[in-house]
Amino acid sequence: MSHALHVRTPSWVSEFRAFIARGNVVDLAVGIVIGVAFTGVVNSLVKDVINPVIGLALGGVDFSNWFFALNGKHYDSLAAAQQSGAATVNLGLFINAIINFLIVSFAIFWIIKALTRLHLHQTAAPAGPTPTETLLAEIRDELKARP
Repeated sequence: MSHALHVRTPSWVSEFRAFIARGNVVDLAVGIVIGVAFTGVVNSLVKDVINPVIGLALGGVDFSNWFFALNGKHYDSLAAAQQSGAATVNLGLFINAIINFLIVSFAIFWIIKALTRLHLHQTAAPAGPTPTETLLAEIRDELKARP
């Protein structure tokens, strides 16, 4: 005698499918992928272009090696300090992160500004009244018409 085993799918599975199928989630996923790629470009811009120029202007300073070893010892580079296991405060890397943030923020500002202008040019025709507004207008007109 064989019994068929029926596995019931939990209700949250269908809710999750509906959530993933929404356009907003797909748009968000695409935005995240583009954001990650954009972050890589900005990191390279800061590390390979901006910091060397700033370092040259400040007399050959290499931001990536601005650090303090918390054990009080002197190390020639951040890599040497980290290799010896010393705890470090990495001011140069923090400065790089601030520069990255400012560049990304500036780029996002201009992108949003451009999208806002584009959206303003696409003025939609005013929508008609909702069914509720129509019903309320009819009730208002009926009450006005009564003696």
